[in-house]
Amino acid sequence: MHRDRYFFTKLCEEGEGKTVIIALHSYKGGTGKTLLSVNLATLFAKMGKRVCLLDLDLRAPSIHSIFKNETQYWVNDYLSKACKIENILSDCTSKDVAEGKLLVGLANPSTDAIREMEAKDRKWEMEALGRLFALKTSLLNEMQLDYVFFDTSPGLQYSSINAIVSADIVLVVMSPDKSDFEGTRRMMRDLYELFEKKTGIIINKIPFEYFSAENQNNSIKLATHQLPIVGVVPCSCDILAAGGKCLFASEKPDHPFTKTLQEIATNLAFMMNYPARATPKPIKLEKCPSNCVSALFNA
Repeated sequence: MHRDRYFFTKLCEEGEGKTVIIALHSYKGGTGKTLLSVNLATLFAKMGKRVCLLDLDLRAPSIHSIFKNETQYWVNDYLSKACKIENILSDCTSKDVAEGKLLVGLANPSTDAIREMEAKDRKWEMEALGRLFALKTSLLNEMQLDYVFFDTSPGLQYSSINAIVSADIVLVVMSPDKSDFEGTRRMMRDLYELFEKKTGIIINKIPFEYFSAENQNNSIKLATHQLPIVGVVPCSCDILAAGGKCLFASEKPDHPFTKTLQEIATNLAFMMNYPARATPKPIKLEKCPSNCVSALFNA
């Protein structure tokens, strides 16, 4: 408990004087990446940090269903050089946040906008990458933000690669599905090692029986390609019933999912000082996910 509190506090202090960009990515859709992005951004704001959340899933945007766009611009417009970054941000700070702030930039969900994004060529994507790199300077010097969360497109699209290249930390969200496991392993080898990014794994939607003391075969073997597991999220009927409309980090602070988010935030503190090319051995998930993370970082 005291150890977790120490690193949770350390995380709050770690980003002082610089903007840390964290991209959440996945091999395929449906892993819960957006749910984690939204709630982690909310949690960091509750920690007293100035946070920005950007929906970079331009071909299948979804954060607009949670937050309302208070501006006339979208992330699409910023990437297309039609406006400045501050023009696309809406203040979505919840009432229970005393000192922090949450600014959200939404992707345009209209059919025409999505079709336009799908038609963009490589030249546009290269220019968009430059706009993402420019964020670090503008968000630090002009808006004094501490953390920026990218909710990226799944897979290996140019927009996803742009987000990964411009981020400081990448969190890969995966589900306990064989095709997702295999695809994520390939992506680790072919993408994350190439760019030498600080990368961590979040395994989402783990069935509760894997954590049951009565189940003697409750381990999952996963070769994480020497990347740390920063979070293991059990499958929850409450989350499914909420349909993505509940900000658990704000509305249900005592829910097990919120507690897991706090574990992820704590483990991010490790990643701040973790080498980009990690060297720990692959592990298997035992009954307690927090023990797994501790075992990996102490390996």
